[in-house]
Amino acid sequence: MNRTSSRLAIRTLAWAAVPVLFAAGCSSSSSESGEDTADDAPRSVAPTPEPVRFTELPDACSVLGEDVVGDVVPEADPAEGETLTASDTETSGACLWSGLDEYQFRSLTVALRRFDSDVALGSGDERADEYLQQMVEEVTGDEANADVETAALAETGDAATSVGYTVVKESEEEGEQEYRQQRIVARTGNLVLTLDYSGAGFEGDDMPGADDIKAGAETAAHEAVTTVNAAADEGHQDEGHQEKPSDGGDA
Repeated sequence: MNRTSSRLAIRTLAWAAVPVLFAAGCSSSSSESGEDTADDAPRSVAPTPEPVRFTELPDACSVLGEDVVGDVVPEADPAEGETLTASDTETSGACLWSGLDEYQFRSLTVALRRFDSDVALGSGDERADEYLQQMVEEVTGDEANADVETAALAETGDAATSVGYTVVKESEEEGEQEYRQQRIVARTGNLVLTLDYSGAGFEGDDMPGADDIKAGAETAAHEAVTTVNAAADEGHQDEGHQEKPSDGGDA
């Protein structure tokens, strides 16, 4: 296979490995109505949702530096990643890096999902915790995945789980191909980061080792979480240092 054909092949394979982004759920709340018999009847105060750490969604393609991308996805094309389409860009976003170095293929996807607090559904943090579990079970509950190993990942957000596994995928270009994969799902505040890292050896080349794929995924996840946390901290500092109007006065 020439390099142009290989590029087309990995593009097809990479898109096949992209995780599905969940659209932001719509919620409705029910209310009970009644008639007051007196003008001075007490009025109930509507509950307010809990404040959240992330009120805006970070750019998924900006969470990793060039050095980390170069290490975990050699020959990434494009190096800055490809923004993936999301149904609701205020709550969901993802970026894909893929590259072919000789016959070694690597693919890395970072998906971000932000949750607002809802008086009927729970706080943003609680909803994010539930989503984290869903993303882990999406891998552990799939019978097509083999050699599944799950472990907690320390020092990566408020909570994080790392899942390693292998899977066989089939395409017209490559036929059946075995991939080594690692999914890391991390929560920081009301934001969930789902990182999928995949590697394979094409044309009979060796498949990457499980330890190498795990190490690469954990390095990328740690930097991505550190980056989004720093952005959130900077945003809160900016809010706290907004200039207040001066009292004025005569000299």
